[in-house]
Amino acid sequence: MQGQAVRGVTGRPAARHPAPAMTLAGWAVGLTTTVLVLGATPLVPTYRNAALHIVLDTADTCVALLVAYLLLGRFGRSRRLQDLLLAEALLLLALSGLGIALLEFVSGYTPGTVDVWFSVGLRSVAGVLVLLAALARDRVVEGWTQRSFLVPWAVAGAALAMLWGARGQLPVAVVEQTTEGQRPLLTEQPLVFTAWSVAAACFLMASVIFTQQVVRDRLDESDQLLMWAGPAFALAGFARISYTLFPSLYSEWVHTGDLLRTASYVILLIGATREIRQYWTAQADIAVLEDRRRLARELHDGVVQELGYIRIVTDGLRTIPDATRQGLLESCDRALDEARAAVDALGRSPDEPLGLVLHRAARQVAERYDATLEVDLDPTITVGAAHRHALVRITREAVSNAIRHGRVTCVRLHLARDSDGRCRLRVADAGQGFDPAAAPGTSTGFGLTSMSDRAAGLQGTVDIRSQPGQGTTVEVTW
Repeated sequence: MQGQAVRGVTGRPAARHPAPAMTLAGWAVGLTTTVLVLGATPLVPTYRNAALHIVLDTADTCVALLVAYLLLGRFGRSRRLQDLLLAEALLLLALSGLGIALLEFVSGYTPGTVDVWFSVGLRSVAGVLVLLAALARDRVVEGWTQRSFLVPWAVAGAALAMLWGARGQLPVAVVEQTTEGQRPLLTEQPLVFTAWSVAAACFLMASVIFTQQVVRDRLDESDQLLMWAGPAFALAGFARISYTLFPSLYSEWVHTGDLLRTASYVILLIGATREIRQYWTAQADIAVLEDRRRLARELHDGVVQELGYIRIVTDGLRTIPDATRQGLLESCDRALDEARAAVDALGRSPDEPLGLVLHRAARQVAERYDATLEVDLDPTITVGAAHRHALVRITREAVSNAIRHGRVTCVRLHLARDSDGRCRLRVADAGQGFDPAAAPGTSTGFGLTSMSDRAAGLQGTVDIRSQPGQGTTVEVTW
């Protein structure tokens, strides 16, 4: 193929990503809530409701287990360290909640010691793992297996054993000293305050890094879970800040930290459900693609082969007039072109760039008539499946007309985007040309009408410029 050239990246600016706006919203909610807590405003009520606390803790634990399981499945496919670390972090968060619930039924220790220190330790380690996951980005680990998911269980077991052995020396982590009206006064150990502060910093930094990764790698459509991680971890970070001011997590009181924490899990749940839906949609698309490829193979091995045989036999017949034989040959060529176009449409991936698809379609027609192509294609232009099919048919028709009726050996194919964002496809030749006004009613006229109808389906226009002896240009704009 001669004169092939591919244009650089041009056209309209990149679309705005939703991830930064979502993360900013999470930060705004967290900052606003923190300011209200610091101001001790009556707009931030405190409720003593042990049952509600249990409901929130249970819901958070269930969501953490679900998302951890989903991430473990992703790690099995992607082998990305980021997925594994996130899964382990969420499992630690779930185990911390389960540990507090189970220790409620165990005696032999002072409430507020083993249970609270166990939870604080696991939640702090989870925050660090979330930050490490954000920093890991796309790093792939081949030597690790899904059994690495057992590490959080081992860490939780070891931590519980150590704390239980030292239960007699552990101080009470959070103490309710007095109650003034409806608001208690909760005090915490300095180590608990430090642990919450470190966890808050880790979650907030991870929120920013995850959002940057989504924008940088354009993952707003392909990785729904990661896109929602930014706002989720922002709220989780501000929940930890709230716990440093009022550690309601280890009491019967429900405060802003508990609500922010549950909100972060709700956002993670939204990302998980969208991820699951995206996965099953992809599976359905794969099934459809496999069926299309099967049909393409059947067409290629059946209809195309038979048409090729008919053409060979017809070309060798000398007992019929030349005009009749030529008409039969042209009919065979058109039928072969249609069959090959169907095979190409069924057997190709729907994600191929438009320029590549048009180049291949034009090349197939040109090679059949021993012609060459000069291409100038913008690889950034994308269209839907229906639009792509129409453009392919227009391209094949225009190239075929240029070679058969224009009597040329070279056709120019051009695809570009204007400064106003509109796309243009141009097929030009320097052949014999024709009078468009005299074309209706001829085979060329029917082809021109077909191209105009297909362009109208694109909500675009087709412009055909030609004069006898001065070549032809077919330009589609949409």
